[in-house]
Amino acid sequence: MINSTLCYIMRDGCLLMLHRTKKKNDPNGGKWIGVGGRLEEGESPDRCLVREVREETGFILESYSMRGVVTFVSDVYGTEQMFLYTADRFSGTLRECDEGELQWVPLDRLFSLNMWQGDRLFLEKTLKGDGFFTMRLEYAGDTLVGTETG
Repeated sequence: MINSTLCYIMRDGCLLMLHRTKKKNDPNGGKWIGVGGRLEEGESPDRCLVREVREETGFILESYSMRGVVTFVSDVYGTEQMFLYTADRFSGTLRECDEGELQWVPLDRLFSLNMWQGDRLFLEKTLKGDGFFTMRLEYAGDTLVGTETG
């Protein structure tokens, strides 16, 4: 099983989103997602989060919270457990990302973006502030075929 992190960085009524357009054979190609990535051997989710955000954005996180754990089950991509975070304080200067284009997206435009169906579900739950949650998302190809929320 793959373990990863994903972070939604918030500022002035916007979320920093990554439009995945630069990597060949990217399972997220063309989609808008938060920033994050895979845990390295011996790395905790928090350390992975801080490292990935810095690598992808140039930002140093100063305040962040784990909001949930999402398990993806896919007949194509295997199983992944993702630690979901939000962050609202950071320092540094936004830089170019080698995985796609970073953009501050106003909350009222967020759900018009091309996102995974399951991402819409956990992003909506996160933005509502429902507290810590777990979610299981099952995909057949690129189609969401099952959900469970704890």
